[in-house]
Amino acid sequence: MFNFELTGEFVAFFVLAIIMISGAVLMISFTKVVHMVVALAAVFLGMAGMFILLEAEFVAFVQVLIYAGAVSILMVFGIMMTKHDAVNEEPVRPLHESVSAVSALVLFGILFYAIRVSELPTPEQLPVVEDQTMEIGKLLYTGYVIPFELVSVLLTVAFIGAIVIARKEAD
Repeated sequence: MFNFELTGEFVAFFVLAIIMISGAVLMISFTKVVHMVVALAAVFLGMAGMFILLEAEFVAFVQVLIYAGAVSILMVFGIMMTKHDAVNEEPVRPLHESVSAVSALVLFGILFYAIRVSELPTPEQLPVVEDQTMEIGKLLYTGYVIPFELVSVLLTVAFIGAIVIARKEAD
């Protein structure tokens, strides 16, 4: 039914998939927030590895730099700077867990079916680009310069707003 060769890329895919799935499960299973952030960082690093397997080196670099680095560090600082009182655990709701499990299985089935019936382009149909980072840079600073600048302004305003909100809570 399935025709595949046992290559290094195939093994790397499954190792990275196991890292990502394990990290995601641990993320929702841990009770200490710092442990959750470490598990989330493992998911981000696994995703960067997947991007490398897809030969998207720039996206992998951004994934490590922004998500695995900056977001994880930001979450740790946010945890350290906020007060944590004792949290009352919610009662176990078997109906909610059952509905969630069934929904997850249905979603998996729909996605599996959609992937199996979709027509993906073959490598011969895709354009060959030698330097992906250069092409992304050209697109970013020519065709998409206005949205790029708007996002930078939006992030700056959000950063200033976060500082103002944090300063009000400190007073």
